[in-house]
Amino acid sequence: MPAQGASAPGQARPAPGDAGTASGQAWVAQTAGGAVSAAPSPPPRRRRGSSTGLPSTTPRAEASRSPEPSRASPTSPLVNDIRTERVSPSTGASRTEHASPPTGASSTELASPAISGSRTERSSRPARAPRPTRASRPVCDKTPALPTGTPFVSACAPKPASAVEAELRAGLTARLEFEPGLNAVRVGRPFFDHVEVWPDIVLSELRVAIEYDSTGRHGLEHVGHRETADRRKDAALRAAGWEVVRLRTGKLPPLGPHDLQLSGLTRQTVPLLLDELRDIRGPLLVDAYLRR
Repeated sequence: MPAQGASAPGQARPAPGDAGTASGQAWVAQTAGGAVSAAPSPPPRRRRGSSTGLPSTTPRAEASRSPEPSRASPTSPLVNDIRTERVSPSTGASRTEHASPPTGASSTELASPAISGSRTERSSRPARAPRPTRASRPVCDKTPALPTGTPFVSACAPKPASAVEAELRAGLTARLEFEPGLNAVRVGRPFFDHVEVWPDIVLSELRVAIEYDSTGRHGLEHVGHRETADRRKDAALRAAGWEVVRLRTGKLPPLGPHDLQLSGLTRQTVPLLLDELRDIRGPLLVDAYLRR
């Protein structure tokens, strides 16, 4: 029987330089006086498998990735300065050349051509047609071609519907002679859609227009935008050489220098109106048209 620690017949003795290996270490331990089993070798390293249990064939991600290039800003050197590196074939030395952007191209156009393209497209759109204003609207062509300030009978003038105006006209006709039937005066500029105005009473001999103003049943007449229209009407008549006398009732304030504030149509209305006509045209001219 062989001695303990001796090698079995036919068993090769490991070389002394193999002590660092697993078989070498087992042989050393066996010769030292004990039978020791060889240390198990570590399992081979396997790559991480996929969810299917099969080894993954996807390569590992690189530890460091190149940073994503940022967008060029208007002040970026990529826009304002273009560098080109060239290598000389004879000496092998590299040389950097600078190229400026094209003439006339702004940094905004180089950095964002889509924005500049949209701006160009917007600027090339046709402009909207302006809306027609009151001054550009066509005026009525029924007004006869008369000199400015000429009284006439208008086909567009509304018919008198106020009983107070009819009573005032009758009382004035009884005291003063003037041509009846005239209802319009030709003016030099358009008043709304006409080049004529329609006073309540037209005294063509004195070139005076008389207006009777009241607040109406609901208190909305000759106030607000209607008062503005009255002022425009008076200005058009005065520009044509006429004067305006307004009989203002219902606490309406006077609009012109010859307006009269009255409580209503009374017996004293016509005498007060004749006195105002004398102040405008003189007593000699007005009294010449008085009825005897």
